[in-house]
Amino acid sequence: MKLSRTSKYMVLMIGVAALVIIIGGAIYFRSVTSLYFAFGVILTSALNVLKVYLLERTIQKTLEMNDPSSGKNYVKLQYLLRYVLTGVVLLGVGLITVYVDPPFINVWGAVFGIFTLQISVIIVRHMKIEEQT
Repeated sequence: MKLSRTSKYMVLMIGVAALVIIIGGAIYFRSVTSLYFAFGVILTSALNVLKVYLLERTIQKTLEMNDPSSGKNYVKLQYLLRYVLTGVVLLGVGLITVYVDPPFINVWGAVFGIFTLQISVIIVRHMKIEEQT
């Protein structure tokens, strides 16, 4: 499936935001912990890229549906799926930090990585990208 221009910019901004957060983590930690922090940011940023792809797919499928009520239910189900996916990843990160010694992922890195999607939405929204049809 081909991504729209807006989705491509969102993926790009997720990467830029993740890079800035990783650099900030490296400056803050200045130890091997910065690698664990970076892994958490990369993991959840990759999840956000997947969520952008799923959102794009949801929009395309919904536009192709003929029945408005089935489209509405499909959008709700996909919305729930994206948030459950986020919860599962954060739960997995939390379990790794508790049960794996030494933990190879930092919870704060994962939490900061989750915000890359919101950061990208804010940036892309202010760019006012015009879609070509």
